[in-house]
Amino acid sequence: MKKRLTYGYQPELALSGADAALPPIETWPNQHRGYEIRIECPEFTSVCPKTKLPDFGTLALTYEPDRLCLELKSFKYYLLGYRNMGIFYENAVNRIIDDVARAAKPVWVELVGSFTTRGGMRSVITARR
Repeated sequence: MKKRLTYGYQPELALSGADAALPPIETWPNQHRGYEIRIECPEFTSVCPKTKLPDFGTLALTYEPDRLCLELKSFKYYLLGYRNMGIFYENAVNRIIDDVARAAKPVWVELVGSFTTRGGMRSVITARR
């Protein structure tokens, strides 16, 4: 009988960081219509919940504001909340875009997370709302 390969994944790890408390994302009233805002964060960090090793990546958030714009200082503090959080980066990208959409209620929003190479593979996660 062949032994099944396992890499030590536990399903409960997928929920890691899903409901962790984070600083609020603040907004301010938008004065204009029909334009895009792009925010880049080249130093995003979080922690892999499986290995407990740090993950590093660049986030690029692009959105068309409706009535509200993201306040950058609060967004920076929000992102810093991930620094010691155990969360898969796929989940981080989706949680961030959901929190941004909830806070600013943009016309549309896209978040691209480009993460550094790990184990010879590089991951780029794109989420749209």
